[in-house]
Amino acid sequence: MSRVSRAVLGLYTGRSVATRAHVRIRWVTCPFPAVAAVVPPVGRVLEVGCGHGLFSCYLAVASSGRQVHGVDLDPDKIDDAGAAAGRARGLGASVEFAAAPSGAVPAGPWDAVVIVDVLYLLDAAGQRDLIAQCAARLAPGGVLVVKEMGTRPRWKFRWNTVQETLSVRVLRITVGRDLTFLPPNELAGAMREAGLQVTVDLAVDRGRPHPHHLLVGRA
Repeated sequence: MSRVSRAVLGLYTGRSVATRAHVRIRWVTCPFPAVAAVVPPVGRVLEVGCGHGLFSCYLAVASSGRQVHGVDLDPDKIDDAGAAAGRARGLGASVEFAAAPSGAVPAGPWDAVVIVDVLYLLDAAGQRDLIAQCAARLAPGGVLVVKEMGTRPRWKFRWNTVQETLSVRVLRITVGRDLTFLPPNELAGAMREAGLQVTVDLAVDRGRPHPHHLLVGRA
């Protein structure tokens, strides 16, 4: 584990056992460094559906040139994120959080908008609409970074579907109702329809049990 990742996980010291367990499991299971590598190191960054703020804090701590703003519809998670942000600012990071209605995208312009494992909680039309809204709020040359679960290989997709069904419908760890996993090519198509040039379209699931896929669209 890197120095930055240890520092970011340490931001949640003092929060509930459930929150600390969640962010640690999230860190282990999601390829955050690969996603962060395609986010500009300098500029205004928005994360839509930031949850507990783990990735937003990582982006801000990893590069002091980023001004990161995270939004989520869950006020309890935003409370945890805000506490972590206070500690992160003590490390010289620029990060803040706010609660926002589902599908709301704060006005930009943003140098980067990041959506990590959120789109699947919307239906197909809702996913395309959110992508279009995010694209419209990018600064010239800005990037939309989307990390979602792919649909291949099938065994990873099935495992992820079972896990997310448990999280959303049974344990209610994640706010949502329906699970709609669009294939990456459809998400890439939605980004192009929104006027973006897709510059990155690749699987980032090597060595992981989930079918992580990364897409980047440039305005």
